[in-house]
Amino acid sequence: MATLFRPADELLVEYARFHRDRRNIHTHLVGIPLMVFGLAVLFSRPPLATADWAGLRWVLTPAVLLWALSTPWYLSRGLPGLGLLVGAMHAVLVLAATPLGQAGSATWLGWGLGPLLLGGLLHLAGHYYEGRAPGLVQDLIDLLAAPLFVVAEMLFSLGWLASLRQKVEREAGPTRLRDLTGPLTSMPGAGRRTPRPHRAAR
Repeated sequence: MATLFRPADELLVEYARFHRDRRNIHTHLVGIPLMVFGLAVLFSRPPLATADWAGLRWVLTPAVLLWALSTPWYLSRGLPGLGLLVGAMHAVLVLAATPLGQAGSATWLGWGLGPLLLGGLLHLAGHYYEGRAPGLVQDLIDLLAAPLFVVAEMLFSLGWLASLRQKVEREAGPTRLRDLTGPLTSMPGAGRRTPRPHRAAR
């Protein structure tokens, strides 16, 4: 898939085009980590291998393998510092999820499906404010871009990565609060996204 290898700044700009309402951004800051945590719990079964080290039992699970495969991708998107933080966030969530995945079936399903559904509801609520369909329904690359966007927005709120924030706002537009009383058609491009040509390889 060609879009899989686009630089992080291009992925962020494309994702941000459908996440400009500040309420939508705020719901994503909570909803996306909840969804990642829920998936990490569900993918913490079955245990593939175990090892005792430093007085702790370490369990190799499908969630750990997915983390090990995705982290190099984040690091190789041209913004290694941002990629490192995304990988670290995922590592914390996977570590927290692993014991729940090894517990009883009720605990495993409750802690897996509960955060996943709650995060999904927050995701849908945010896109109600945005007035546009959730990107995850339309482009699977957003499954990887969403955590990147969340971490970038957290850093933006701290005043970091100013040049990247300026690029995102210049190309995707500034954040706003959509008038909920107005028609959805008042927002240019509302609804499903349309394919955009990719840049030629440099």
